[in-house]
Amino acid sequence: MGLIFNEPWTDVLIIIAIVLVGLYILKALFTVYAKSSYFKRLKHPSTPLDVDGFVDIARNAPGYIKIWFLCKVSFGDRKANEETVKLSSAESTHVPGLQVTERAEARKGSKIQSTFDAKPLVFSPDKPHPLVIGTIRMGFGHHRIAYAACSWAMHADEDSGSTPTKKSNESRTTYFHDLLNIDSPEADLIKDTDAIYSKLSRITSNIGGVVEKAWGKAMLSGDSDALRISGLTAVHLRPLFKDIPLDTPIIATHCYVALAAVAAGFTKVINLVIDNHAQWFVVVPGCLNLVQGPVNYQNFLKMGVSPKNIQLAGHWIPRDLVQNIPEDCARRITRATSPEFKPRRILIPVGGAGAQRKFICQYVKSLGPLVKAKKVQLFLNAGDHVHMKAAFEDVLKEIGIQEYDSVNTTEGVRAFRDNLLAGNEPKSTVTLFSFSAYFPAVATTDILSRVADILACKPSELAFYPVPKLMIRRVGDHEQYSALRAAELGDGTLEAREIEDCDLYMDLFVNGSDLLEQMNTSIIENNKNGIYDGCKNAVNIALGMTSDKKV
Repeated sequence: MGLIFNEPWTDVLIIIAIVLVGLYILKALFTVYAKSSYFKRLKHPSTPLDVDGFVDIARNAPGYIKIWFLCKVSFGDRKANEETVKLSSAESTHVPGLQVTERAEARKGSKIQSTFDAKPLVFSPDKPHPLVIGTIRMGFGHHRIAYAACSWAMHADEDSGSTPTKKSNESRTTYFHDLLNIDSPEADLIKDTDAIYSKLSRITSNIGGVVEKAWGKAMLSGDSDALRISGLTAVHLRPLFKDIPLDTPIIATHCYVALAAVAAGFTKVINLVIDNHAQWFVVVPGCLNLVQGPVNYQNFLKMGVSPKNIQLAGHWIPRDLVQNIPEDCARRITRATSPEFKPRRILIPVGGAGAQRKFICQYVKSLGPLVKAKKVQLFLNAGDHVHMKAAFEDVLKEIGIQEYDSVNTTEGVRAFRDNLLAGNEPKSTVTLFSFSAYFPAVATTDILSRVADILACKPSELAFYPVPKLMIRRVGDHEQYSALRAAELGDGTLEAREIEDCDLYMDLFVNGSDLLEQMNTSIIENNKNGIYDGCKNAVNIALGMTSDKKV
């Protein structure tokens, strides 16, 4: 076959041009198909959730192919269920007085049985309006924030010095509505999504280098399309809300919860926004989004979020920690400045995804000489991660620490804390906390924060806690901004990316009292300014939405 033109390179250019034109046409055709698929999903079913109106489609046009692809990955061709999952509730085995929702009747073919004393949800107009704290057990953060909100919700009327105006001898009920606790196909959909995230977090964190950097950048890409995809996914979760009256205030600690509630028709939804980095996919249309810091608030406004949908509230902190800030900080300062040196108590928790194994073990190893010199006491919280318990045991053996105390129950954690609050010392310089259940894995860090001198953690939800903090290496790049928030408030360090950075901060903590004094003094002042009152404010806003407002 001869050449079309006299020069071979001319034929090559023509072939390349034809291929490029063909690809362009294919992309254009597929964009039309993906766009049609997107609007079909919006209409079937049609819901009150309006993401395009919220993000301003003129400024943030949909990436139709991206949305089509990620929807296929997330839920394929699954059709949204219009049925109602009937709910019941039973008192929490961990938090007295808190009602935990579950499926009212056992799911066909499921081995999960209903709690023996669970009762169907009944919202009586003759009783004080209940509060629903909605969450999803994805990692520890969302659950931790939900329990913090519950701690304030359960004492809201008591803290205000008033009682609900409804004539009833019963107190206001707080429901802990974890969507993963509702045995259902919808919960299965969430679990599949979480499994992928947790696995990728662990792998990338332990590999490090370019892989970790790529994952970190991905965590910064929560654009308007990510919100659109989350919204389309959340539409499938509506059956988990349909048994709750639409005028019930919902405080959500995961954007999926808020999105699903709005899509289901709820009009009194409050979304507690995580982190300190403004991204579209963490805010929700059709509700009030509360943020923890002023920079995040400003950035959301700059992005185009309407002032009616965004408000500065403060940090998401449990009631017990906030109310004891003056006492706990004074005790830490006394320990730090004591003429007789007091060992620095370092609390090192592991996140819910179980990432950071490599870095945390290196950090513990670097603390070995200080532990042996009795200058540092370690509280290691492995959570419910078997691999982290084993990793802690291995590194302790490696640095020559054969004897250490072990705690594996919530009661044991509380007894440990109370012993230290009474002025005593722990039995050993190292205490390893590990559990077979989820709740104590989350609660232990909250319980021990009162008696820790330093909380050494990645800049996650714990970066906002009223405890002096050593901010160690992040998992996603979005977390770096939480470390900055802590450092500028004076209650935490800048992010220590390398072990050498951790060692420098430990030298300041151990061989002097200045930094610990400054951090605790800052926490006291921050508390006076309401910095840590986020959950308290969220609950009060929710109560203001009810028909039985406090007097």
